[in-house]
Amino acid sequence: MRGTRVVPLLGLMLVTVSCAAPRTTTPSPIAEPLPLTRTATPTPTTTTPPPAPPCAVTTGACVSLAQRLAWLLREGKVVRGPVPAGFGPPEQATPAGSFHVVWKDREHRSSVYGTDMPNSVFFAAGGIAFHAGPLDAPSHGCVHLTDADSAAFFDGLSVGDAVEVR
Repeated sequence: MRGTRVVPLLGLMLVTVSCAAPRTTTPSPIAEPLPLTRTATPTPTTTTPPPAPPCAVTTGACVSLAQRLAWLLREGKVVRGPVPAGFGPPEQATPAGSFHVVWKDREHRSSVYGTDMPNSVFFAAGGIAFHAGPLDAPSHGCVHLTDADSAAFFDGLSVGDAVEVR
């Protein structure tokens, strides 16, 4: 046999055969039965639209105290929101009602509390404003927004724009 080698092994003859040509086919794997599984019927995915602003404001801001959300609107369309918002505790509650933006100050510092109020948009008596602040800490009646959201409200609101807090 061509390519055959005889190797003596403890008095026995062992014959090994080697092929001169390389193997050209790959052996097929042994097919094992797949475990029986039940396939679940796919559940249709639905996307819940974000909540609509509960206010009649068409240009300005809408705040929902119950939902802890705020919206920025321009000509009847939501341009930002809903965004998370923080408010004052019951003893310093954020006032509900209809207001208008009175003035704005990008780098305001409270003269009463000595705290920074970045991106302040004042809309109610007593210095009540939208401004950047922690959402998980109560305000003194203001509407706290994230840094990015407060910047958007500052840029998007003009003096005279409507603000409704419900």
